[in-house]
Parts: sequence; C-alpha cells; structure tokens
Amino acid sequence: MITEYGSEDVLDVQEVPEPVAGPDQVVVGVSASAMNRADLLQRVGQYPAPGPKPEFEIPGLEYSGVILAVGSEVSAWSTGDAVMGIVSGGAMAEMVVTHERMLQPVPRGIDVADAAAIPEVFMTAHDALVTQGALRSGGRALVHAGASGVGTASIQIARALGAEIAVTCSSSKVEACRNLGADLVVDYTAKDFSEAVDDWTSGQGVDVVLDVIGGDYLAKNIKSLKVQGRIVQVGVMGAPVASFALGALLPKRASLIGTVLRSRPIEQKIEANQLFISQLLPRFDDGSLKPVIDSRFPLEEIAGAHAYMATNANIGKILIDL
Repeated sequence: MITEYGSEDVLDVQEVPEPVAGPDQVVVGVSASAMNRADLLQRVGQYPAPGPKPEFEIPGLEYSGVILAVGSEVSAWSTGDAVMGIVSGGAMAEMVVTHERMLQPVPRGIDVADAAAIPEVFMTAHDALVTQGALRSGGRALVHAGASGVGTASIQIARALGAEIAVTCSSSKVEACRNLGADLVVDYTAKDFSEAVDDWTSGQGVDVVLDVIGGDYLAKNIKSLKVQGRIVQVGVMGAPVASFALGALLPKRASLIGTVLRSRPIEQKIEANQLFISQLLPRFDDGSLKPVIDSRFPLEEIAGAHAYMATNANIGKILIDL
C-alpha cells in the first residue's frame, strides 16, 4: 500500500479486505505483478488512479495468476483458469478483481508467474504502434527507450509485423536491443538519433515514432518523420514541456497523438484488450513474441524494486512475486 506520498519508505505491506467479484467480474489470485514507471509516479502523488481515491491505495497495473472466483454473469471463464491482464491499480496484491472481458489467457509455454511481464507493455506498444500509429508490414518505426519494457515489446511487435524498427538507448543496452532484433540501435549518448534515422531511411523518415521521453525529443521526432507520419506520445520521462517550431509539422502533414491506457473508459479498454487477444496473443503461442524479464523481487522487497527501477538499469520487466 501507498500510505502517504513520498520516497520508497511510504510503501508498506498490509492486510486489507479481500475483493469480491461483481456479476461481470472475476477475482484472480495473483502469482506476480510487474513494475511500471506509473508506479513510481503514483508513489510520489503525481499519477493517481482514475476515479475517487480508494480507501486502500494499492499500486500495480498488471498481473498474472489463477481465477479464484467468478461473478454470476461470467460464462467465458472458470475458476482455475490461468490468466493475465491490466488494471487501473491494485495489482500489487494477493488478489485482484477485474472485468471478465479484460482478462487474457496465459499463452501456452509461458509460466504463469512470468506472464505478468506481458500485458501492460505489449498492449501499450501494440496500441501505440499499430492501432494509433498505423504501423504495417514494410513500414518503419522509431521507438525511444528501446531496452525498457515498452521498448523490448515494440522491437518484437515490429519484427512480427514485418516492419523495420530503430530504437534509442544508452551504451550499456545497445547489444541487448540488437539481440532482440532492432534494425538500427542508436546510442543517444554518442549520436543524434535524428541524424542516424535520416541516414537509415535515406532521408525518407519513419512512419511512426513511439516516444516515452518528451522534452527536446519532440523537435527531433518531427525531423525523423516521413510525410504523413505519426508521433505517439505515451510518456514524458524526460520533460513534460516541449518547445518546437509548429511550421515543422505542416509540410510533413504530421500527427502528434497523446495517449494513455489507464484512464480510458472501460469500453475502450475492453476494445484494446480484445484487439490484443486476437492480433498478438497467437504470436506468443508460436514463439515469435516473448516476455523479457530483467529481475524479480518478492512483495516484501517492493521498496527495493522501486529504487532499482529509478536507476533505469533494467532491460525489460521487473517482476514482483506475490
């Protein structure tokens, strides 16, 4: 639980009442959850869960586990089913309650406790690159923070689609991004990524940019776009304010799209979830997509997981074992 807003010390493991399923909901016994940048922001009071402040503020946006109970109107799922999914909060707990159409089956061949590394980052990357960014086979994408959870998912999704992908990362993560299949890896500490993308595309630019950084990246993102390209902004790890020349957008007829999954209406979340199930889930079954796990922490060491994520040292997901 987040007992107050502040440093890692405000996190405390406590006993709370067990959740109860409504008619169209299920209760999942959580095997594992996973860290996201939103957890760090929520802990310091900068990214509250949507809706009224809950009695018990439990962080956590994704989970994997086994269904313990189903509501009276649930017909597609049964107790004992291995599932995973995203929620607006509460996944860092032994039990979580969620709408039945927000569930995803754990892919064949993936351990239930490892599946927590899938939902948030693969859904975010798929929604940003494919649904909103319109990336298709033969297209090209630029993704920042290529070794992050969203970045490692984006590399795999682009490859599975038959698209090419460039990513940015720090020096220590270049090899990991190449090994995952990125076509161009730019060490942002050593080279201007917009110049590297210009060389890579012979001046044509990319179809879509997925950016989690913001700030002064925006002007370079526009420079890296092809005509009628799209920038999908899913985070602002660098800076929340950007200054750029509006005129740079006009000749490229470019689109700048801001997006989050967490605060969308349930109907839109269900739509994104069902698209993920139909378009991406089979790719896990055939092995073309896989979770990328950096490290694991027991729930009792949640403060250490927060401190580790803040260092930006991870490659892929940080899991929390319940």
